[in-house]
Amino acid sequence: MLDVVIADTSCLMAMEKLDAFHLLKSLYGEVKITSEIAAEFGKSLPEWFKIEKSTNKKFQKIIETLIDKGEASAIALALNYDNSLLILDDLKGRKFAVKLGLKITGTLGILYKCKQVGIIEKIKPFIDKLINSGFRLPEKVVAEILHLCCE
Repeated sequence: MLDVVIADTSCLMAMEKLDAFHLLKSLYGEVKITSEIAAEFGKSLPEWFKIEKSTNKKFQKIIETLIDKGEASAIALALNYDNSLLILDDLKGRKFAVKLGLKITGTLGILYKCKQVGIIEKIKPFIDKLINSGFRLPEKVVAEILHLCCE
């Protein structure tokens, strides 16, 4: 079982576009974000999103020289825990998190898991809505997920 799930801003933006914050609640119950992510998102979130600080601000500042401030804060927060899941969509941030040994997924991974556990019936309408709203998704990953879901 995971100690904590941490979402980056891109996931929040995607879930807002889909009107689907409830998917995160159904999967994980509580999701942590940092104050930097809350500021980047700039809108109110359901009460089950909890703002938490990283305990290693110096390391976070170093990470910020390499990737976005929100992603850096999410990675630094994930390092506070032994068993966390980090929801990141940005490739550079994902690669950095993996190098640090963190467990990651992205927005598409969240949708795929929702389909697997029966929270949603079909994944394609969610993917189509994201694409139509301007959310960039790698075509290869979309094709693979649609194939896995038999859609």
